[in-house]
Formats: sequence, structure tokens, C-alpha cells
Amino acid sequence: MIRLSCVTHHYGRQPVLENIDFEVEKGDVVAVLGPNGMGKTTLLQIIAGILAPCRGIVEAHGRIRRSNIENEMAIRSATMFLPDKGWFPSMCTIREHVLAVAELYGRDELEAMQHADRLFELFAMSKKADGSISQCSAGQSKKASLCAALVADAPLLLMDEPFSGGLDPAGIIALKHVLKRMSKESEHGTRHTVVFTSPVPEIVEDIADKIAIIQDRGVAVYDSPKAICEKSGERTLENALDKLMHGDTLARVNRYFETQQLP
Repeated sequence: MIRLSCVTHHYGRQPVLENIDFEVEKGDVVAVLGPNGMGKTTLLQIIAGILAPCRGIVEAHGRIRRSNIENEMAIRSATMFLPDKGWFPSMCTIREHVLAVAELYGRDELEAMQHADRLFELFAMSKKADGSISQCSAGQSKKASLCAALVADAPLLLMDEPFSGGLDPAGIIALKHVLKRMSKESEHGTRHTVVFTSPVPEIVEDIADKIAIIQDRGVAVYDSPKAICEKSGERTLENALDKLMHGDTLARVNRYFETQQLP
């Protein structure tokens, strides 16, 4: 579904990603993790076509990005990218925005309306659907953006921090189950491929088929949660990821309390 070959990208003189070789199989749910500033969002934006890599090739759906107009339009029509903080037109309702996205992706009008209603119910947004987006709280705006992303029913779904931005516990649970089931089944018989970023190991462990750890400008680890635990010698994914990405978090916590001046 996705293949990156020798992808390098930089801002200014310092590379953020360097010689990335990365593949995602059709139907996989892949979580991209890494310390802050390691290039997780940049990687997702390159896959989505928001950024053109300084060097290297990006393939999606068997086509090379930016090779010609036909290939690029075919990739875009089959790919949904949800940024961490979405943009909304201020003078429309949530329903109008969601249905406009469905129209953009060529979804049948009646099916899109029905799908939108199910999404509003899923995220407890039915009573807010016909209200102005500008009046939404941060959590409600996040749910509105998720509804818009999911209504497109694109085979490739790229999501930057979908579980952040004020999403409540019920919304997190709903999204976890939706992403897991989307990769296995679809109304139209299509297995969706999902790539997302998240800093929370508990969320990742529940739904990810594979985890990619971005570190030192490259993909340091790319394997299943179970294999990552086994290779790190840790029983929990949280400890395994901390060991691989940070190495000394618990030691720093202990030093903090050892040196703390207690009354």
C-alpha cells in the first residue's frame, strides 16, 4: 500500500529524515512513535503528499507520487490525511462540512448522509451536527474532524495524533474500535490501511499491527508490539517503548524524587 525509498527531508540545513526505507502492507494498522521533534508528522505529511521529500521516492496504491498528474490525482482520491489540528470553514455546520468532504471524495449523496448520521451517533455528536463549527469546544472540533475523515471512506487513512486534542474517553474507545475494524472489513469490501501517530502506548498496543519508531532521522524499529516486547526483554509495551525511545525515564523519575526537598 505504501513504500518509501531513500526518502530524505530537511528544514534548513539539518535533515529531519534521512534515507528512509519504509513499507506498509495493505490492511495493516501502523502506529508511528518517537520522541518529540523526530519527524513523525513530517513522515506522515510526506506519505500524504502534503510535503514533497527533498530526495527519494514515495509510492502509494502502486503509483509513484508526483510522477504525473494522473498518478497524483489517483493517489489523492484514495488517501485521507487528518492533521493534528484540522481546518474548518467558519460559516458552516458540522453536517455541512462532513457532507462536503464526502462529496469531494465522490461518495454517493444518500449513502454519505446515512454514513454521516452513524458517525455523529458514534461520537455522540447528533445534537451538535447542525450547529456551527465555530461554536464547538476543542473536543467537539476533534470529533467533527474525525467524522469528516471517516466519511470519505478512503482506502488509505493517515492520521496525525487522532487521539489527542481533547477527545473524551468515550471518543477514544470508539475510535480505537473503528480503526481496528476498518482494517479488517468495510461496507464496500475494501480493507483500509491506517497509519497514525500517538504518544500513548496503551492505545497503540490495542490496535496496531506494527509499530514504527522514528529516531535519529530514521526508522529505528519496525515490528509488531509482541516482537518489540520480546526483543527489548520487557513484559509491557510501555516499558519496551520507553527503553527503546528514551532509555532512562524511570531513572530520571527516581532522581527527581531523591533530590526533591520534602517538608
